[in-house]
Amino acid sequence: MSPLDRTRLFEALALAEGSIGLSDPNPRVGCVIGHEDGRVLGRGATQRAGEAHAEVMALRDAAAAGHALRGATAWVTLEPCAHHGRTPPCCDALVAAGVARVVVAVGDPFPQVAGAGIARLRAAGVQVEMADADIATAARELNIGFFSRVERGRPWVRMKIAASLDGRTALPNGASQWITGAQARADGHAWRRRAGAVLTGIGTALADDPRLDVRLVPTALQPMRVLVDSRLRLPATARLLAPPGRCRVFHAAAQPADTHPLRLAGAELHARPGADGQVDLAAVLADLAALGVNELHVEAGARLNAALLATGRVDELLVYAAPVLLGAGRGMAALGPYDSLAQGLRFTFAGTTRVGDDLRLLLRAM
Repeated sequence: MSPLDRTRLFEALALAEGSIGLSDPNPRVGCVIGHEDGRVLGRGATQRAGEAHAEVMALRDAAAAGHALRGATAWVTLEPCAHHGRTPPCCDALVAAGVARVVVAVGDPFPQVAGAGIARLRAAGVQVEMADADIATAARELNIGFFSRVERGRPWVRMKIAASLDGRTALPNGASQWITGAQARADGHAWRRRAGAVLTGIGTALADDPRLDVRLVPTALQPMRVLVDSRLRLPATARLLAPPGRCRVFHAAAQPADTHPLRLAGAELHARPGADGQVDLAAVLADLAALGVNELHVEAGARLNAALLATGRVDELLVYAAPVLLGAGRGMAALGPYDSLAQGLRFTFAGTTRVGDDLRLLLRAM
């Protein structure tokens, strides 16, 4: 790879970030088309599902400017698709445009692509090169949920927690608004925007009556709201059920009638009974993956947090630590009690960022 290749791929990654909150369940992809002499002919990013992919948007951009593309290079953050889904194959569009070289940040794990796009380009005489490891890692991180859903059959699970320095998420009386500041709350909505679904439990739904939509940052799509409610206690007047967006309720009760108040209020009710009358959380994650949810954003209470952590399927913690001590109160997760430190759940720090007066901690499961 040349220095120009790296520059263009980083430009394409920046374009791909513009597809956050827009392209789900499709991956976020950016594409730059130009010449080795430094000229840029077209740029594009993936649009809504069923609309144009990044390569086609870049080709359209170049065509609108009257540029001829024969002999050009395309820098793309994910292997061009080779199958006809809701849109035609992007590799065919690049070949038809006369592109001579394609530089790919990372391969597409989707079974109908998975190397077929690169093979198809090469079979048509197009030179294909793969990016350096650091760029490939950045491209994979941008689509970490897509890779998780395709390769593991479940979403990337991110658990968001706002807490005091001593780990309290609420006072003993339940008061929790607001432990963290306005900037941290807006930042949390930016992470909600990344997700295909936002999940909470019935305890939080009854105590706080949250909306769980994206309001504090712009977005083209609203994530699905997901509720774990074993006994269907959610009132039909709950704000979770209000537009915009869908609300899917997983329960462990007998399948309710079509006239159930929650159904009439627009909720999608699905029975996933597990042990001890609770919801089977592993089945919930599998169902959400089948629905195309790439990233699952969890904003729940201590009991559901602990239950999810116990499954071993929480990939990431997004913790906002406020500079305050609250003493007695509710904790982050109702784990334990443990007999030894070795029983504790271990995470590794992936990033620390100051957001307003608070500290955002990003941790990955080990």
